[in-house]
Amino acid sequence: MISIPYLICSLLCFIPAIVFHEVAHGFAASRLGDPTAKSRGRLSLNPLKHVDPFGTVLMPLLLLALGGPIFGYAKPVPYNPYYFKNRRVGEAVVGLAGPAANLIMAMLAGVIAWLVYPFAPELAAESQLFFYFYVLFLPMFALVNLYLMFFNLIPLPPLDGSSIIALFLNDKQLATYYRVQQYALPIFMAVVVLVPYLFHVNPIGAYLDATAGTLAQLLFPFSL
Repeated sequence: MISIPYLICSLLCFIPAIVFHEVAHGFAASRLGDPTAKSRGRLSLNPLKHVDPFGTVLMPLLLLALGGPIFGYAKPVPYNPYYFKNRRVGEAVVGLAGPAANLIMAMLAGVIAWLVYPFAPELAAESQLFFYFYVLFLPMFALVNLYLMFFNLIPLPPLDGSSIIALFLNDKQLATYYRVQQYALPIFMAVVVLVPYLFHVNPIGAYLDATAGTLAQLLFPFSL
């Protein structure tokens, strides 16, 4: 049975992770001259602006019901690469901005953990709220952000890592890439959820444990 503190911490970790991830995409595009995200109100930190019915609501609830951690995605921030002076470089910059935001947030959690570490035992003994913050929230916040980062760095459309592919495409191939990117996300995420459930094989999970899990261990002064 899922505890209330675990559920609360999961939500408090998941929502900022996906919101800042998407806003970072929009901010990078805006800095490169594309006003699309700003004109549609997608540079807002209001989570309601970024809710995707499947990725933000149904998928996390499904994972919770299956006993897994909360994971999912927000509604992708729209951008128009034709505003970029160099479309291929712009694609890469915008694509990597989201994972970079997640890395910064994970590192911030680790820095806070290290700074408070000398005082943590005493503070945890005096305050249950601090105990949950230090032992549950900070590690979970780092892990959620690192999972989101490394997952999105997989170089397959529609994930952010595939933006690197744009650097090597001609104009005709780039147009095809845009079409695939537009419709691939729901299908890809459904496959990611269903394959482990149906076939009891989870290569994505193994990859995330080896990357995000290992880095999270290095970020904290205690074992996760």
